[in-house]
Amino acid sequence: MALAADEVFEGPVELDESYFGGRRKGRRGRGAAGKVVVFSILKRNGRVYTVIVDNAKSETLLPVIKKKIMPDSIVYTDSLSSYDKLDVSGFIHYRINHSKEFADRQNHINGIENFWNQSKRVLRNTTESIVNLSRCS
Repeated sequence: MALAADEVFEGPVELDESYFGGRRKGRRGRGAAGKVVVFSILKRNGRVYTVIVDNAKSETLLPVIKKKIMPDSIVYTDSLSSYDKLDVSGFIHYRINHSKEFADRQNHINGIENFWNQSKRVLRNTTESIVNLSRCS
């Protein structure tokens, strides 16, 4: 369920960024040129807010976070350095290091990662359907 533009999150939320774009040879993820960066906030067991951003740098993400999340909320992220400033920005910040583990009890971002997985699956299937339809005409 989408979040109204002026609505603000409170309580436990998960933050993550993802990269969208066609398949390209070479680098994937953060280093991939020409990809669209989408930042998302997920209220656990609730709504999702997504926004296209220029990049995944702290200077870009922090204003969105401060606008959309109430101070003193519990925020879960991965170990991307862009989230380092959350530790001193009035949030209760927990991070998960995916190179060591994917979840540690309540410390995880599995909800938002599932959202990205489902979103990309739908977009991939939609694109493939359009390509297949264009071959029929």
